[in-house]
Amino acid sequence: MDAPLSASALLLLMQLASPALPVGGFSYSEGLESAVESGHVCNEVEAGDWLLDQLQLSLERADLAVVAAAWRAWQDGDEQRVRRLNDWVADTRESAEMRQQTQQMGRSLAGWLKNRGAPDARVAVLAKLPPAPTWPVAFALAAAQCNAPLRDVLLSFGFGWAENMVQAAMRAVPLGQSAAQRMLARLIESLPTAVQRAAALDDDQRQAFTPMLAILSAQHETQYSRLFRS
Repeated sequence: MDAPLSASALLLLMQLASPALPVGGFSYSEGLESAVESGHVCNEVEAGDWLLDQLQLSLERADLAVVAAAWRAWQDGDEQRVRRLNDWVADTRESAEMRQQTQQMGRSLAGWLKNRGAPDARVAVLAKLPPAPTWPVAFALAAAQCNAPLRDVLLSFGFGWAENMVQAAMRAVPLGQSAAQRMLARLIESLPTAVQRAAALDDDQRQAFTPMLAILSAQHETQYSRLFRS
């Protein structure tokens, strides 16, 4: 059984999950804006269904699983495994926008960790990952510095994603705050199960296969009017 989460670890995880973290997560919709433009998402129910599918079919099987594996690798000092995981994230992004997002957010978090002033040689390893650190791998290192259990690390990552995506839906659909909170509640209800499944995935069970999301993301790259960077 994991030891109780300390107050400092809890607060650091809350900081990492916050939209105020200076990594630019608020500027991405991860294809949701394109889904709205194409008519796949038109209201609260459809937006909630879309994000729930994305959580279970994409985040759970890819990014959450990578965070779990990278968190373990950072804890073990296994730099080769960290690099392989970073390569996997970049190689499995199915559009230029998706790749740019994970690398931009990864670089920003690496810079934030460097500027925190707490000495950690692993930050230099992260910053030098070619061609750039990716978001799940960078988040895993930031979370490893918190000395928090893996389950709480994954819940923090998942909640940060959920809050950003719900706020994106508010602007793109658009929706009001009450609708957004109902959508967030649906995602929160599903997060513990998604986290449990992601933590148990082996390397050969990870997958990044969401054809419709990839098509919509590619279409977004040439969409005439856009609020978001993805």
